[in-house]
Amino acid sequence: MTNILIIDDDADICLLLKKFLEKKNFSVQTALDGKEGEQCLKSTFFDIILCDFKLPDYSGLEMLEKIKIIAPESKVVIITGYSDVQKAVEAFRKGAADYVTKPLYPDEILLTIKNVLAQGKAMAKPSKPASSKSSTGKQYLVGESPQSQTVYKNIQLIAPTDLSVIITGETGTGKEYVARAIHTESNRKEGPFIPIDCGALSNELAGSELFGHVKGAFSGAVANKTGCFVAANGGTLFLDEIGNLSYENQIKLLRVLQERKVSPIGSVKEIEVDVRVIVATNENLKEAVKKGNFREDIYHRLNEFKIELSPIRERPADILLFAREFIQISNQMLHKKVKGISEEAMEMFQRYAWHGNLRELRNVVQRAVLLSHTELIEKGHLPHELWDTSTREEEAVIVPSLHQTPQPLKLVVAKAEKMAITNALSYTDNNRSETAKLLGVDRKTLYNKMRAYDLD
Repeated sequence: MTNILIIDDDADICLLLKKFLEKKNFSVQTALDGKEGEQCLKSTFFDIILCDFKLPDYSGLEMLEKIKIIAPESKVVIITGYSDVQKAVEAFRKGAADYVTKPLYPDEILLTIKNVLAQGKAMAKPSKPASSKSSTGKQYLVGESPQSQTVYKNIQLIAPTDLSVIITGETGTGKEYVARAIHTESNRKEGPFIPIDCGALSNELAGSELFGHVKGAFSGAVANKTGCFVAANGGTLFLDEIGNLSYENQIKLLRVLQERKVSPIGSVKEIEVDVRVIVATNENLKEAVKKGNFREDIYHRLNEFKIELSPIRERPADILLFAREFIQISNQMLHKKVKGISEEAMEMFQRYAWHGNLRELRNVVQRAVLLSHTELIEKGHLPHELWDTSTREEEAVIVPSLHQTPQPLKLVVAKAEKMAITNALSYTDNNRSETAKLLGVDRKTLYNKMRAYDLD
């Protein structure tokens, strides 16, 4: 039976979720603050922990760090208000598996739990040949924007080689999807694809997960464990949030990259491996190297080819495409028949900043499908934070990615103008006259701007 721990200072929420999940054959315990949650974790193993982002004694990130120390193999789902989604996104860098927003809907919680459990099962069976799907079961979808088309061309270019790849981009931009697409298009496609979230691993657990260990190597090592390098032999190993690896494990990683041999913890025996390594990060690894947080020699070993993923707010042409895909996926999971999105709701989608990128878009669509009793997603099915779009368009362009350095003002203004024109063209279905009116300029000015930004 799956054990679940709910940590939330709202006793009513704890009681509601406990009764609902127990009816679904889960074993559930509750805790009203972080310290009580710690005590539960020390006495019982929980497969999944539902943790409120704002606790009386700890913040969500502080609690997440404590969970990763006490119960590193437990999956954590953050409960947050929608206004705190930006903060919740940070939790993914620290190893959270997913998040849900208040108000809570039991069916949404159940679906999230099933998704997280499915991800865990996918990672527990690494020897299967990979398909074109991610560990969540969804296929890589090529966007329509110029940025997405460039990424797809890079995938086609680099896939047939054995070069190591660094994929950069904000949290939620689809780095694992790109890594899996590279694997699927490569000569290694019949071999395993092993994804590892380095942000979810403690220092001790990372060494064991990556390189394996032998029985008795340390306290708790009751049996031999095959590391991910060996499990990925003949295929591809994807290391997400590579910047979170400790210095000690970076040294071990460098040795494997150089010699293509792995020594399990506690063993003097070396195992030869044939593995392609793809890594991902939302950090600027060059800056991490300068600060001494990431080894320069590893950076150069890995940086044989780089693919940069733009945040979804910088490629509005992709929003509708991905939203429709998420509607179909949500329909299947929730047994719904939603066919699309109303014009009013779609305008809100295109103006919103999407700080959580595709992950946030997926969650919003999933909840909207759950709430919808019609064929279309309407404004009323969306979080109220999407309703106030007066400043979203400007915010969407100006807010920089976490891994980017500050840009010249002229470039920022140019990006803002290009984004505004692109959104307006999409809104008016490419009607130039209406677009000019919407933007408050004459047609000649609009045409000049479109030529300048290569939008003809």
